[in-house]
Amino acid sequence: MVAKIDLRLVRLRAVWLLIIPFYIYATPSTSLISWGAGVSIIGLALRAGAAGFIRKDRELATTGPYAHTRNPLYLGSFVLGVGISVAGGRWQFVVALLLFFIMVYRATVRREDAELEERFGERYRAYRAQVPSVLPRIHAYREGGSDSLLGFSTARYLRNREWEALLGAVAAFGALLLKLKLWP
Repeated sequence: MVAKIDLRLVRLRAVWLLIIPFYIYATPSTSLISWGAGVSIIGLALRAGAAGFIRKDRELATTGPYAHTRNPLYLGSFVLGVGISVAGGRWQFVVALLLFFIMVYRATVRREDAELEERFGERYRAYRAQVPSVLPRIHAYREGGSDSLLGFSTARYLRNREWEALLGAVAAFGALLLKLKLWP
C-alpha cells in the first residue's frame, strides 16, 4: 500500500527550509519593500476573500473569488510570495518561488481536483470545465440551477485561520525591514 503524503505538511516544511537562505541572501531596499508590500497586500486580499467564502469539506465553493478561479487561495499565496520575493531584492527568489509552486502546488491541485470530483460528481465536473485552475476568468461563473449565494463571512475567515497568512506576511516584512536597518 502506498502511503498518502500530506502535501500541506510538505509545503509548510519546504517554506520553513527556504526562510533561512532567503534572509541570508536578501538585499532589501526601502523601495523594494514598498513595492513588495503592495503586491503582497493583493495576495493577502485574495486569500482573505477566498477564506471568507469557502466552507471546507461541506460545500462546493463556486461564488466570490471561486467564481473566477478554482484555487484563489493558491493564487493569493503565489501573489503574496511574489511580493515577499520582490522585497527580498533578488530575481532568483521569484524564479525559486515559481519552481516551488509548479512542483508542489500542481500535485496538490491534482489531488484536490480528484477529491472534489469524487465528493461532488457532475456538479464539480461542470464547474471545473468552466472555471480555470489558477489564472482567473474575467466573467464570474454562474452555476446553472443553483440557489447557493453563499457570501463572505468574517467568522468563516477566522475559522479558516486565514489571519495566519497575515501574521506571516507581517513577520516576513518585519524581518526584511530589520535586516535593512541593521545591515544596510
